[in-house]
Amino acid sequence: MKILVAVKRVADYNVKVRPKSDHSGPDLANVKMAINPFCEIAVEEAVRLKEQGIATEVVAVSLGPQAAQEQIRTALALGADRGILVQTDVALEPLGVAKCLKALCDKENPDLVLLGKQAIDGDNNQTGQMLAALTGYAQATFASQITVGEGQLEVIREVDGGLQTIAIKLPAIVTSDLRLNEPRYASLPNIMKAKKKPIDSTTPEELGVDVAPRTQLLKAELPPERKAGIKVEDVAQLVDKLKNEAKVIS
Repeated sequence: MKILVAVKRVADYNVKVRPKSDHSGPDLANVKMAINPFCEIAVEEAVRLKEQGIATEVVAVSLGPQAAQEQIRTALALGADRGILVQTDVALEPLGVAKCLKALCDKENPDLVLLGKQAIDGDNNQTGQMLAALTGYAQATFASQITVGEGQLEVIREVDGGLQTIAIKLPAIVTSDLRLNEPRYASLPNIMKAKKKPIDSTTPEELGVDVAPRTQLLKAELPPERKAGIKVEDVAQLVDKLKNEAKVIS
């Protein structure tokens, strides 16, 4: 089984990103970048399937600037076998990403494509679903457990009402939820080994994909600051505040 796993370069989740002074977008200058946490979970699941002898090859794919090689190297240090960088300086939208991944699926013929359910920068939760539509592969989103069977997967996915168990045929697209696993830390020996693993480079143009943006960001700004809360002495004072000041009860 060959697994294609997508990793996105995003600002580290510990960093508080602020808008640029002209409000044209987020200010990422000198900001620490990392693998999107949901993508890291997808990498961990792919590596675990390889360690179990189920997967034979794990290919890490990233789309973005040349600097995105850093995130591919991280995935290689975590256990992926090789990497592919689709290099572009265009601000990619989910549809453009899905089209590029579809072109790579046509070339690589993976049995399973693993993605994070969403990225923490755009929070769109669209790429996996779009990729499934473009490829015609079966899909399972928000996966919290994956069991591989003969030519199929059994996936437990998280839904509003609890847990849903579905069976899908391979090849398939699966997007990972937080509770799928806990990613490991890359050891120093594996980080050194990752430097020798191959990373192929291509571009959207070479893949025959148009990634021109279809939407325009008009303005980026921080949400208004919330006023500090207050403490009340008793229930009577709470009810009075809710009734006369907040006016949320009558």
